[in-house]
Amino acid sequence: MGSSMSSAGAREVADSLLDLGYSTWGFGDSVAFEAMLAATDATGDSRYEAFVHGWVRAWATRALPYRRLDCTAPGAAMVALARRTGDGRVVEAARGLAEYLRSRPTLEGVYLTWEHSPLMHPYGPAQLPAAEAALLADPPPGVFLDCLHFDPPFLTGLGRLIGDPGLVADGIAQARGYVRLLQQADGLFDHFRLTTSSRTYGPGWGRGQGWALLGLLDVIVEAPPSEDVADLCRAASALVGRMIDLQREDGHWWAVVDDPTSGEEWSTAAFMAYGFSRALEVPGLLDDGAPVRAAAGRARRAVQAGLDASGTLGEVSAAVMACTQPSHYAHVPRGFRVPWGQGPALLALLTEEDTK
Repeated sequence: MGSSMSSAGAREVADSLLDLGYSTWGFGDSVAFEAMLAATDATGDSRYEAFVHGWVRAWATRALPYRRLDCTAPGAAMVALARRTGDGRVVEAARGLAEYLRSRPTLEGVYLTWEHSPLMHPYGPAQLPAAEAALLADPPPGVFLDCLHFDPPFLTGLGRLIGDPGLVADGIAQARGYVRLLQQADGLFDHFRLTTSSRTYGPGWGRGQGWALLGLLDVIVEAPPSEDVADLCRAASALVGRMIDLQREDGHWWAVVDDPTSGEEWSTAAFMAYGFSRALEVPGLLDDGAPVRAAAGRARRAVQAGLDASGTLGEVSAAVMACTQPSHYAHVPRGFRVPWGQGPALLALLTEEDTK
């Protein structure tokens, strides 16, 4: 990653991260908190790390009892923060969070997100058939792609930090479980699977591919080499290859990456610019780095062109939630200044030196 914030718009994006409406915790916070730590590394400006430290310490003082949304805590950022600061309170809070997360029931070994999945009626004109309406009325538990960026990197990283090989193994196993449950033959991931069926839902969701790629890379980088980690490398490489195939000439992807009728959604380019750059740094992950480097550069330039004067990345969709109708993912409202847009946008801009 580059060592400065000389890229046009990067400082504005970094400062925007300090003004977003966070909660402890919510989907999408993780990548924003990681971006703020990267901003301190790039500038030496301690404000960004201090913001993360303050939020994590405040949560740690009131973490009990755990809440439903604690499964979305920025665990990898917590681990990185503990490494940087040596704050024992953060480490202990992370230990407690890991114990809580590992107490949940599983679907084929993968921790279920919640007792009831966050299903919603589809955006757009689609109507739910009777069987899907019944699921919405009483949603079963499920496994969701976003969470590949939460549990596996957190458990693997925390295990490395505190010297607990069981946690490391669990993080790897979780990542492999997401691949097994949600990755398709072409390399893309579907959004979710429910406990009541072996089928998956939400094919081709653009930002979801970003959550998957970053989560896989986090585990690969943290974990000691093994055949299980080699499997994760193959999964990440397949995803990268397919996403390059589907990238538009302007550097972006469609909201549903293999559906040109699904419209604009620009956070995917931010995730991929950063994810591709990170993939290039993993020895042996990619057969040929040249097309990945070129694709990362196109995506980063697309992000830079998509920033307005305030440093806001345009055409970023609202929280997608989850829906059993594929058309839902093409109709999610766009135009939001949110952690899952601003965070990856900054990380993408900080890859400038690597993708020229």
